[in-house]
Amino acid sequence: MPANFRIYNTLSRQVEDFQPVEAGHVGIYVCGMTVYDHIHVGHARAMVVFDAFVRYLRYRDWRVTFVRNFTDVDDKIIKRANEVGKDPVALASEFIGHFHHDVTALGLAMPDHEPKVSESIDAIVEMISHLVAKGHAYENEGTVWYSVETFPEYGKLSGQKVDELRSPDEVPGKRSPADFALWKAAKPGDPSWDSPWGPGRPGWHIECSAMSLGDIGQTLDIHGGGLDLVFPHHENEIAQSEAANGTKYVNYWMHNGLLTMASGQKMGKSLGNVINVRDALADFPAETLRLYYLQNHYRSPLPWGPEALPEALAMLGRLYEARENAEAMGGSEPAEQVIQSLGADAERVWELGTSFIERMHASLDNDFNTAQTLGHLFELARATNRFANHKKAKKRGGPVVAPALAAFAEVSHALGLMGMTTAAFTDEVKVKRLGALGVSREEVESMLAERVAAREAKDWARADEIRAELEARSIVVMDRPDGSDWKVRLSAAAS
Repeated sequence: MPANFRIYNTLSRQVEDFQPVEAGHVGIYVCGMTVYDHIHVGHARAMVVFDAFVRYLRYRDWRVTFVRNFTDVDDKIIKRANEVGKDPVALASEFIGHFHHDVTALGLAMPDHEPKVSESIDAIVEMISHLVAKGHAYENEGTVWYSVETFPEYGKLSGQKVDELRSPDEVPGKRSPADFALWKAAKPGDPSWDSPWGPGRPGWHIECSAMSLGDIGQTLDIHGGGLDLVFPHHENEIAQSEAANGTKYVNYWMHNGLLTMASGQKMGKSLGNVINVRDALADFPAETLRLYYLQNHYRSPLPWGPEALPEALAMLGRLYEARENAEAMGGSEPAEQVIQSLGADAERVWELGTSFIERMHASLDNDFNTAQTLGHLFELARATNRFANHKKAKKRGGPVVAPALAAFAEVSHALGLMGMTTAAFTDEVKVKRLGALGVSREEVESMLAERVAAREAKDWARADEIRAELEARSIVVMDRPDGSDWKVRLSAAAS
C-alpha cells in the first residue's frame, strides 16, 4: 500500500492529509512552458521540484499520472516569431525540442502526458461551448469572454476580490473589467483555427482546463506550478473548470516559490536577468542544480547569485566524498563490536545511518520537506567523513557504515541525487569546471607529467612549485603509492 503523506494546499492555506480521488493513485497536472525561448534556471526550479515529488511518490508506491503541458499558442510566441520571421507554431515546436534536450540533460523523467495547445483545439472549443451554453461566457465580435460575475466563488484561491479588479486598458466587448478571454478572434498573420465564433485561437487560461480534463479527469488530485501562477492563471482555471464541469476542479493546489535575485526581483526574461539551463549545465553537473533546488523547502523563495551553483557543487562533493569513504571501508566484525572498540565517531555514524530512512520518510511525507531531508543527509555525510579519519576505520569500519551506504542509495532512488559513481562525478567535475576556471585538461596533465619527472629527478623544489601553481588554479594534486591523481577543488562553503 502507498504511504500516507501531507501536503500544503494553497486553497486552504494549511497542510492537509492527502486523500486521493482514486485509491492508490495520484493525478497531478503541472503547468509547463510557454515555448518561445530556452528554459532558464528560474523555470527549472518548478521542473525539478515536481520531478522529484513525482519520483518520491512512486518510490513510496503510489501509482502516478503526471501531466505537464506545453503552451505552443500564445501572444509571446507570436511576438517572438514575428521578430525572427518564423511561423509561430514552427517556432514553438523548435523550442519544445530545445526544452526536451535541456530537461533530459538536467536528469528529469518524461511526464506520462505532454499535451500541446495546438493539438487540443477541439477539446478547448468544446469546453468553451459548454460555458457559453451555461451562461458563463459570451461572444462579442468573434472573441469569447468568461463572465466572472457568474461564478460567485471567484477569488477563493488567490484572495482577489472581483469588485477591486481593473483592466489596464478598456477592451471593446468586455462587460466587466474582471472578465477574461477564452477565445480570441483571429488577427491578420496570427495562427488561427475554425470555431463556432469564427476563426481564432484559445486564450491562455482555458488550455489547462481542457487538457487536464482530457488526461486526468474532472477533478485533479494535485495541480502544481510556480507561485506566480496563482493569479490570474490558476484562479481562472478554477472558474472555467468548475463552471463547465459542475464539480470541484482541484483537491490540492501545490505551488513552488520563485528564484529571487539580490534585488528581490524574480528571475524573468522580461527583466533581463536570466541564466539558461543549458549554460548552467555547461559548467556544472546536473545534480548540482538538483541539489540547489532541493536544499530549500519547495514553497520558500530561493536566492540566486554567482555563488549559488559553486556552493551547491561543493555540498554535492561532500556527499560523494562520504560515500567514497564508506565504500573504501572493510571488515566483517559485528557492528556493535566495532563501535565498542572505535568509540563515539563510529557510534554516531551507526545511529545516524540506521535512523536515516525513517527520518527521510517523515520529512518528505510532511509537505515534501526536502530541506529537512538534506539536513539529515549532510549530518550523516559529516559523521561518515569524520569517522573515516579514524586510523582503524578503513580496515574495520565497513559494518558500521553499511546503513549509511544504504541511506545514500535510498536518496538516489527517492530524490535523484548521488546517482553517479564517484569516479563519474569526479570526471564530470573535471570536464565542466576546468572550462569555467580557464584551464584545459591537457594543460593540467602536462604540468602533472612535468611534476612526475621532477620527482623522479629528485627536484623536490620544482615538484612543489608545480603543485603550488596547480593549487593556485584550484587543481588539487593527490599523491598515492601507485602514482598521482588530481581533482578540481570545490568551494569551502560545503555543509
